[in-house]
Amino acid sequence: MDDLSPRPGDLEPVETASLDELRALQTERLVWSVRHAYSCVPHYRASLDAAGVHPDDVTGLDDLARLPFTTKADLRENYPFGMFAVPREQVVRIHASSGTTGKPTVVGYTRDDVETWATVVARSIRAAGGRAGHVLHNAYGYGLFTGGLGAHYGAEKLGCTVVPVSGGMTERQVQLIQDFRPDVIMVTPSYMLALVDEMERQGVDPRSTSLKVGIFGAEPWTNDMRREVEGRLDMHAVDIYGLSEVIGPGVASECVETKDGLHVWEDHFYPEVIDPVTGEVLPDGEEGELVLTSLTKQAMPVLRYRTRDLTRLLPGTARTMRRMEKITGRTDDMIILRGVNLFPTQVEELILSATTELSPHFQCVLEREGHLDFMTVVVERRETAGDEAARSAGVRLQHLVKSSIGVSVGVHVVDPGTIERSVGKMKRIVDARAPR
Repeated sequence: MDDLSPRPGDLEPVETASLDELRALQTERLVWSVRHAYSCVPHYRASLDAAGVHPDDVTGLDDLARLPFTTKADLRENYPFGMFAVPREQVVRIHASSGTTGKPTVVGYTRDDVETWATVVARSIRAAGGRAGHVLHNAYGYGLFTGGLGAHYGAEKLGCTVVPVSGGMTERQVQLIQDFRPDVIMVTPSYMLALVDEMERQGVDPRSTSLKVGIFGAEPWTNDMRREVEGRLDMHAVDIYGLSEVIGPGVASECVETKDGLHVWEDHFYPEVIDPVTGEVLPDGEEGELVLTSLTKQAMPVLRYRTRDLTRLLPGTARTMRRMEKITGRTDDMIILRGVNLFPTQVEELILSATTELSPHFQCVLEREGHLDFMTVVVERRETAGDEAARSAGVRLQHLVKSSIGVSVGVHVVDPGTIERSVGKMKRIVDARAPR
């Protein structure tokens, strides 16, 4: 693999600023962000008042722990634009993530926010080994999902030539990689493996491609996956992290010269790790739930947003800013399948609203073949439904999940009474994946 370590002058000054300089900048920006949120967002004014905290009480980073958390439920309760801190006319972009009850979480961006987003994504691509003049094959999905456009704007800001392929059309993607000879690919790790499999099916040696760097995000992936991809493609595999509620991709990124965790871009996003049960802030080095506070967002500031992602914070290595370990899991029951967030309640909604032959007794069974995860919805037919009608309903459910949620799953229809009943909470997720 090529040596893609940064050259002198590649980095922004803030990436190598002293800790004292960084903390001073964070403090100044935190004070502004809290005042901005309190003054302009009714939800934050009410929640801070209820907690007995006024923006004047926040004068340093240690005061952040006094503020209440923000959750995904807060965003849904203020759907669609209740969390915006600027007039809607000043919002130049809206993105949204899928919701469990039909209401997505909506995020907005001013023109300055879009510029900030492009800046942190450009910084992430550069940290991963991308450079101005590189051709970048962008296979993240475009649309309301933040991945495609977030990567696109950041790559253009860095000075890359962007190929906006989006997802799907696997055979064509392989052809374009051969023809356009990209240096960098941005994609989910699971789809990267699908591309590699397609290359081999076509008789293309994956190690012969022009790709030097793969920047993988939108789903958790392991160092075993890194070794698999790097071995099969002879390129660097680097992690990127983000979430739409905070800004999108570009909150944190691995650096190609170390690959030892993702440096959080702390000049824009302040990280904490808390005990997911008590909410207590944990010291760096201890594992817990990641909480993020935006420091510069105009349209939709977020204060202490609970990501539900489990990680720990570590000292910086390649950059001054702290690192977060690769995400090890989540504190809720969200399933991330090939880069798409999926909840059992979404499946339940489709079963009950779109079929009359299938019952609400179902489970989502997760399994793994090699490095790829897949899910089967095991669902009982109703007593009144015949076998053939139930099988047809299962096929219909499979199409509905793909069209409404955006991911392919299997559906296995079983006889009534097959799935174990529970007197308490139904076990909707059965994780049959072998440990890595």
